[in-house]
Amino acid sequence: METSLGELVARLGGELVGDATIRVRQIASLEAARPGEIAFLSNPKLIAALASSEASAFILSPKAAGLTERARILTPDPYLYFARAAQLFNPPKRPAAGVHPSAVVASALPASVSVAPQAVIGEGCEIGEDCIIGAGCVLGDGVRLGAGSLLHAGVKIYDNCEIGARAIIHSGAVIGADGLGFARDADKHWVKIPQIGRVIIGDDVEIGANTTIDRGALDDTVIGNGVKLDNLIHVAHNCRIGDDSIMAAMAGLAGSTVVGKRVMAGGKAGFSGHLEVADDVTISADTNVTKSIDKAGVYTSMIPLQAHADWVRNFSHLRRLDAMAERLRELEKKLGAKES
Repeated sequence: METSLGELVARLGGELVGDATIRVRQIASLEAARPGEIAFLSNPKLIAALASSEASAFILSPKAAGLTERARILTPDPYLYFARAAQLFNPPKRPAAGVHPSAVVASALPASVSVAPQAVIGEGCEIGEDCIIGAGCVLGDGVRLGAGSLLHAGVKIYDNCEIGARAIIHSGAVIGADGLGFARDADKHWVKIPQIGRVIIGDDVEIGANTTIDRGALDDTVIGNGVKLDNLIHVAHNCRIGDDSIMAAMAGLAGSTVVGKRVMAGGKAGFSGHLEVADDVTISADTNVTKSIDKAGVYTSMIPLQAHADWVRNFSHLRRLDAMAERLRELEKKLGAKES
């Protein structure tokens, strides 16, 4: 798509400084931009790249307006404006509606739905208008998929799970597999507990490649509206994730974890089971959340990178902390006795 700066501002807002008739066809980084493209500046560290950029126009904050004399769109949040402009220049490709002859479909579908080769849709499914079901996807019996949802190739959704409107689920994701539910008998053998709950996913959710969300043991596993889950995330049975939360790759939630709204979790963050996390909490990458968090804020538990020899020495001190604390208590007692 190609548009003028004036048309872009008319659609997305912002204040235009410069020639409204300049035409742009794509958005790009400051370093890679070419004539006919628009670049954005949101990181002050990249100011030097602004002067040498070949972009035809820029997206800047009002504070950065004087950094260039070339055409620019001023907006309080250039990164957000970039995201919306990128959507405009790069609309998703949509396959033709219809069911491929190799697909196996046991439920009625709206005429607007596209089903790719070798997909399987079970009985009693409710599929909304304009859904796209990629090659090799498998939807079990009783699955509900909201209007405008996109399943990339190889997504698996188990029986009776529900997904809201406009979902994007990437390849290899598995929704509704059994959670780790077992009881131990007297002989220490594991006895399987049937997982009879479902996975319920809200509207506007995106789920990354090879992410797994387990069905509930008794109650449902619930993912709220607007949640964004990266690749290789595991959400165990009976977890609940509040609206507009986001988690980076390899985060993991143990069973019955309840995460509030607008929570942000960095890569490889881990949540122990049966705990609650308040709204508006940020968890740093590599952090292990081992107890409930009842107040908004940023939480970190990772150990900083250090040379191996330093780590060995410091860890040896950690192992002696209990003994050192006991000796300190004894010294305090002796000092107290002398002072009295």
